[in-house]
Amino acid sequence: MAGHKGLTLAAEKPNGTGLKVLIVRARWNAEIVESLTSAAVARLTSLGVSSDDVDVHFVSGAFELPFATKALLAKKRYDVAISIGVLIKGDTMHFEYIADASTQGLMRVGLDTGIPVIFGILTCLTEEQALLRSGIGGADKKTGHNHGEDWGQAAVEMALLNNH
Repeated sequence: MAGHKGLTLAAEKPNGTGLKVLIVRARWNAEIVESLTSAAVARLTSLGVSSDDVDVHFVSGAFELPFATKALLAKKRYDVAISIGVLIKGDTMHFEYIADASTQGLMRVGLDTGIPVIFGILTCLTEEQALLRSGIGGADKKTGHNHGEDWGQAAVEMALLNNH
């Protein structure tokens, strides 16, 4: 089956049975992050990952995600990590600095450890965008799509790719 831009899409859903998954999530924007985390866990379990094999840890914010993810990956064997946070642009440059540092940091963690790290940080211009992308819905009552589902799917796919 041909996919977007010539990529091939898998005909079967991946089997995550036996995979160990680390989720590191930020406390900032707690309602949105909780919705994203719940959706990621639901997708993981729908793909065969046991809920007992999913460890969830909390950190303050997105800036802390790379360090915490790397530290936790060093303490226990995991097949994949998902780092979840939400950044909403404000009136200062803070958003750009944190978004860039978190992105680069998480990329480095995956490359340095050899364990896939799924980038689960929403970088939104408005709270409305974050609500839509977390499946909560915005002021106009549109539901949107919860990207946590995609991150759970990507985690299983990347763990399986890395384990072969």
